[in-house]
Amino acid sequence: MDTPVFPIAPLLPEIVRSLDAHPRLVLEAPPGAGKTTQVPLALLDAPWLAGRRIVMLEPRRVAARSAAMFMARQLGGEVGGLVGYRIRFESRVSARTRIEVVTEGILTRMLQDDPELDGVGALLFDEFHERHLAGDLGLALALDVQAGLREDLRIVVMSATLDGERLATLLDAPRLSSAGRAFPVQVAHLPARRDEALEAQVRRAVDQALAQHPGDVLVFLPGRREIGRAAAALARLDTDAEVLELHGELAVEQQARVLQPAPDGRRRVVLATNVAESSVTLPGVRVVIDSGLAREPRYDPNSGFSRLDVVAITQASADQRAGRAGRVAEGWAWRLWPQSQRLEPQRRPEIAQVELAGLALELAAWGHAGLRFVDPPPAGALAAARDLLQRLGALDDDHRITPAGRSMLALGTHPRLAAMLLAARDDRDRALACDLAALVEARDPLRQRDDGWRARWLALAGSRAGRAGDAHRGTLATVDAAARQWRRRTGTRAEPPHDVPPHALGDLLAHAFPDRIARVHPRDPQRYQLANGRMARLADDSTLRGEPWLVASELRFEARDSLVLRAAPVDEAHLRQAFAAHFVERDEVRWGAERRALVAERVRRFDGIVLDTRPAGRVDPDLAARALSDAVADLGLDALPWSDGLRQWRARVQSLRAWLPDLGLPDLSDDALLATRAQWLQPLFQGLTRLDALAGDAFAEGLRARLDWALRQRVDQLAPARIVVPSGMERRIDYALAHDGAPEAPVLAVKLQELFGLAETPRIADGRIALVLHLLSPAGRPLQVTGDLRGFWERTYPDVRREMKGRYPRHPWPEDPWNAPATHRAKPRGT
Repeated sequence: MDTPVFPIAPLLPEIVRSLDAHPRLVLEAPPGAGKTTQVPLALLDAPWLAGRRIVMLEPRRVAARSAAMFMARQLGGEVGGLVGYRIRFESRVSARTRIEVVTEGILTRMLQDDPELDGVGALLFDEFHERHLAGDLGLALALDVQAGLREDLRIVVMSATLDGERLATLLDAPRLSSAGRAFPVQVAHLPARRDEALEAQVRRAVDQALAQHPGDVLVFLPGRREIGRAAAALARLDTDAEVLELHGELAVEQQARVLQPAPDGRRRVVLATNVAESSVTLPGVRVVIDSGLAREPRYDPNSGFSRLDVVAITQASADQRAGRAGRVAEGWAWRLWPQSQRLEPQRRPEIAQVELAGLALELAAWGHAGLRFVDPPPAGALAAARDLLQRLGALDDDHRITPAGRSMLALGTHPRLAAMLLAARDDRDRALACDLAALVEARDPLRQRDDGWRARWLALAGSRAGRAGDAHRGTLATVDAAARQWRRRTGTRAEPPHDVPPHALGDLLAHAFPDRIARVHPRDPQRYQLANGRMARLADDSTLRGEPWLVASELRFEARDSLVLRAAPVDEAHLRQAFAAHFVERDEVRWGAERRALVAERVRRFDGIVLDTRPAGRVDPDLAARALSDAVADLGLDALPWSDGLRQWRARVQSLRAWLPDLGLPDLSDDALLATRAQWLQPLFQGLTRLDALAGDAFAEGLRARLDWALRQRVDQLAPARIVVPSGMERRIDYALAHDGAPEAPVLAVKLQELFGLAETPRIADGRIALVLHLLSPAGRPLQVTGDLRGFWERTYPDVRREMKGRYPRHPWPEDPWNAPATHRAKPRGT
């Protein structure tokens, strides 16, 4: 084929030379520069590659296929020869393949299965600016491999819009930039009219664009559903233009047709997702119509999964989309939102906003979590993910991966669904689990609201028999295809069943959502207690009302009870067999707030669900101590017998901890004390059954024991409770903490006459902290607050002396306070 000249061509020799001298490279190149297809080809004959393979990560399936096909044609071959690709459920590679284009999950599996990457000489991360979670993880794993096992491995991070300087600094890598090919693009805004649906707005914009401008029209829409609606609306236009769709679920032949010029020269209108933003090149486009929307993953707490939500695009994406109109000649970009609307400048990384169970499992399989991420995973989200994986049996108590966890990882799906697929008892059950996995991952096929999974599965089973009923046929066809892929992946030979018992779906889903197994409230058939200890309720029109046991796959979290959005009945006999270890009977002691005393009970539970309670005999001392310390967590630390001296001591410790961090003093804040109550408070309650039985002296000693003897001595030296003033008397220093826990300046309240002869403000904490002096009259009333005693004597004292001398004649008011003797007494009578 005739190879076009790409803007990146002049930079290719420099890219090869850079990688010869340095194993990492950050490459910035705008859309259309040719980086995706030309860089891998340029590296094929590099001496350092030594005949090994190049693996290029391409985030999207459409782009992976397209890039592989284009490079194969450039080399005069077919896909699967020198150039191949691997995506989910599809592989076109052979022993001859030297350039392998893979999607994100595939790269992660390659690294996990063979950390040394035998036979691979270079990893290329294309479109890294999209900041998908799997891409971030893949780069972190690759950097770890390069650092520990493969110093000769080359890593190239390529992006169209990225903070290249920051990334190059993080990777300690050179940074190269390529020019793009762009003609001027005129940008205009065409906001919606009042109550205008998106598809109607698109139809109006396309009609105007075809009439006013030459060339093909590219319309950016958030997803397949919106594309279908827009296509139906455009079918009513009086035009010869061909309307084509471009999204990840298209057949390969249809995708190839969109990416090639129209053979008959007809104008085309391409309705595309953001796959057309930077990953593929569409010939002939002169007009871009941008909805300003995209479907991106967001964590959905209702389901426990990350879902694709329709969100506003970033300014960087809007600029890239507009640039698509200026590839071949001057172009036009119409934005379907008001010009006054402001967009976020850059896309936030997925790692900061999605559920992290899959990432946590990958890290556990890798063996250590100390990887170099561009943006580290949030600690709270990672901890929650590990808790879930422990429930699923994927991690042990030390967060190490279990054999079951490795089997889940091999399935390449969310750990919840993987746990369900692995829990199937036989081939028939597994076929049903494959149906459920496909249904959970897909959009809802039902047109009418229904909170039961059975209705969705019956719609799927009905569609296979040619009777979809009132459901989305296209969605059911997609679900059926995905279920077939899952049966192939799991080696399931049984065909999906035509009918199943009422509890069959729930019995499988319970393995995916063990934390959301629920039992009906004994007095309210609409309320349920969940295994995680929370409460949930059914909608008033729910078909599940009164079911003894449910598993809720989707919940809407509300202030009181969560609302069950989707659930299925579960058989208690199945739970007792499959989750036998979760059914326990034990003595429990809890704090009874109404009686302000302990209550001892014999309790039968399924996880957090209380099945039965009855009074227990004597109170176990260990359980009592734990219950009392837990009561303090509920009531607050003020429930303990604090003295003023103990509160001051804690403030002294906390103040010193902030002023002199090198001392290594422990944290005695409320949060820290409650978090560590099992270590220091619980032993103090041993043998007690009431909160008020804890003596103040015992409590004070238990708290002070948080510091060893040497540290206690240092606290007394550096932050003394009292200080000797020039009068020879000891006076108290008051310590206080602000609402945020930061120390306030310590205060010394003292009569002015007691400081005669003292020139400088007293200091503590090795002289680092000056006391705030509250200078008092002989009657103990405030005269002045100062942190500068010398300045007070020089500037303020003469005025104070004139005013106070007549009011307190029996007390000394010398003209020279610097040399007068300090005293805490009045002058003798007659003097």
